[in-house]
Amino acid sequence: MRLLVFYIAFSGCVFSSAWPLQMQCYHCEDNLLGHDCSTPQFIVNCTTNIQNGCQKEVMVGANGVTYRKACASFTTCLVVSAGYQSFCSPGRVGSVCISCCNTPLCNGPRPPRISLGSPLRPLSPLLLLAAMLATLL
Repeated sequence: MRLLVFYIAFSGCVFSSAWPLQMQCYHCEDNLLGHDCSTPQFIVNCTTNIQNGCQKEVMVGANGVTYRKACASFTTCLVVSAGYQSFCSPGRVGSVCISCCNTPLCNGPRPPRISLGSPLRPLSPLLLLAAMLATLL
């Protein structure tokens, strides 16, 4: 029985790493619609194995704040954002801030802050499975 449980857990880990889920990001170009295009209509599927991250550009112009969001290569995004660091002055006209992230829909709205009094998040299925295996062995 232990061998069967171990085999199932091992297979789940191998298959989940061999076939990663497709990255999703928010996507919009030069959005001046009065919001940051972080609604479901702006969600796109990124190119598997190429676009493994999301990018968000926030540009402050004379007419207001413009957002540009897209799928990106995470490494390339980091290089580009480093080149724009000197232009990033949030709130100032002419500012261009580029941020990069590598989790699904990470270029959307900021998640609410977790206070110390809030309950803990549930464990991920793989972490839960690993904990169960540890107790069996």
